Amino acid sequence: MAKAVKLADIAEQLGVSTVTVSKALSGQKGVSEAMREKIKQLADELGYKQPSAVKKEKSAKSYNIGVLVSEKYLGEYASFYWRMYQSVATRAVQKECFTMLEVVSLEDEAEANLPKIVLERKVDGLIVIGRLKTAYLGALRQNTQIPIVYLDFYDEHQMSDAVISNSYYGTYMLTNYLIEHGHEKIAYVGTLLFTASITDRYFGYRKSMLEHGIEVPQEWIISDRDMECGVVEVDIHPDQMKDMPTAFVCNSDLTASMVINQLEEQGYRVPEDFSVVGFDNYLFPGLCDVEITTYEVDIREMANKAIHVLLKKVSGERYKQGITIVEGRLVEKASVQQVVK
Repeated sequence: MAKAVKLADIAEQLGVSTVTVSKALSGQKGVSEAMREKIKQLADELGYKQPSAVKKEKSAKSYNIGVLVSEKYLGEYASFYWRMYQSVATRAVQKECFTMLEVVSLEDEAEANLPKIVLERKVDGLIVIGRLKTAYLGALRQNTQIPIVYLDFYDEHQMSDAVISNSYYGTYMLTNYLIEHGHEKIAYVGTLLFTASITDRYFGYRKSMLEHGIEVPQEWIISDRDMECGVVEVDIHPDQMKDMPTAFVCNSDLTASMVINQLEEQGYRVPEDFSVVGFDNYLFPGLCDVEITTYEVDIREMANKAIHVLLKKVSGERYKQGITIVEGRLVEKASVQQVVK
């Protein structure tokens, strides 16, 4: 990176004091016109910029960033995306940018009504947290030229810039972890096709089961939410299954907490009777009395990547296009127990 030119550099080359250079460049008296012109000419040649000009250029790179989140992701306990938004806002401030959050109502999402911050041209770029309906995303792309980055999901129907956690490998690791603890009858809890991440997590689970030669009956694939409104609600009765599982891989910690609570209501214990793992390493306090083994999503790094890509797009700079995958880590807690054979 080129070294910034200082007043002393100009003064040294012309054999004058820095005070003389400062007066000449700021238009003050006490400098002959001939010397003033020499100083200005050399300053231009060396690429010197006055502090006020540098400050002006710096402030010109401050952008307004819009953040969209669907109403369906902000239920009473689904505060994971609030935390993700906070990380985005924090990173934006560090980059001297501002964020404007708009929650997309279920009605606006269904009717593909564009957000107000877009219609009123209040933002220079958009970060969409959590998947919205395909028609809504299509309306955003078709009716605005604003740069967009998807966070925590990607659009499988359209090439897009997105930042996601490693859902596939995360549940692959979790399922392997359960198998290493002696479990073979493992169910998956998550509504397939509701989001790409839930489906990717399912395939990570299936990869592990396939590699270990374990068949997966349909009754082990359990839905956890309404396809339309996204309300999370599980209905698990192990004693009614033909082949009762000994463990559950859940697509989120929220779902895992509901599974544990239902099992306990039916008289079972976790992890003594069933082992349960989740995803995210985030749960609203007080929802579960068992600490859940999980795959931690690196929210801060995901937010950093999303801001980085969006600012590159807004400023017209070159950047790596496509999907960015941010790795997480398996966090062992108290919801898994070794199977004694």
